[in-house]
Amino acid sequence: MDPRALPPRLVIDPSLPPEISVELRSSPHILRKARSGARMDTTKNPAVLFLLPSFLAMLGVLTGMEGLLVAGMGVGLIVLIRWLAVDSTYRSTRRKLSLAQVHANYYVIPEDLDHPCQMLLRRAQNAVDAIMASRVHKDGLIDSIENQVSLPEEIWQIAQRLRRLSSMHAEHGKLVPRELPPGLEDAFKPYSSALDAAWTSLSRRVRHLEKYAKQVIKADRVYHAHRRLETLAAKTPEYQQLIADTVRDDLAHQRIRELADQAAHVRKLFEESILQARQAAGELIRSPLS
Repeated sequence: MDPRALPPRLVIDPSLPPEISVELRSSPHILRKARSGARMDTTKNPAVLFLLPSFLAMLGVLTGMEGLLVAGMGVGLIVLIRWLAVDSTYRSTRRKLSLAQVHANYYVIPEDLDHPCQMLLRRAQNAVDAIMASRVHKDGLIDSIENQVSLPEEIWQIAQRLRRLSSMHAEHGKLVPRELPPGLEDAFKPYSSALDAAWTSLSRRVRHLEKYAKQVIKADRVYHAHRRLETLAAKTPEYQQLIADTVRDDLAHQRIRELADQAAHVRKLFEESILQARQAAGELIRSPLS
């Protein structure tokens, strides 16, 4: 499936402590429960589980039937083990649900967004993925530390605003009639224009990210060629000797010059592509979302 068609991933505020972030990220289904307002059922009484084994044990004592007493104790042991396992899961789920509710404003799940906003967030995530996976980033040829700090924050800021925009889109759709009475179109227009302006701004921001990613991908390709050429450059004397031995003198000098010129050309392309990637990053950082 085309990654661009996939829904966006969970986004968590990068300023949260790592242990809380890991806990929230580990249970996306709990986050959806918290967002829907779900509550844990506290009406179940665990004592009910022990009614049958208790009854069997008591009956065994009263009637003197050891079989019933043993059966009651056996069933009670099984129920106890099962209850301990269920109770542990219940308490873990309750703790995670409480954590998700307390930090409800520190994460954005796909269900928070309408479809257009989901697709826009996914585009932003894809762009950041491409940057972070690039060799020029991993080798520190672009500002890797800045990327690791600013790009997660960028995704968080975009996700937050898309969540708010989605909510206001839904509210606007409920409040504004499909067919407006004559003469009232202009009264509703400023509200629609405000939503359109917010969408345009966020779309522009994502395009900036995509521009940066394209420059990084371009730099990666040139870097790959540059590294291959560096390997060949170490063998330049062998190639020059081959030319000198096999090509007549008037062509030998030209071919040897071409070897040196081509290496310089690829190095220049590489340096230019890195510079363009850094400039694209600079443009992004200089115009933060406010």
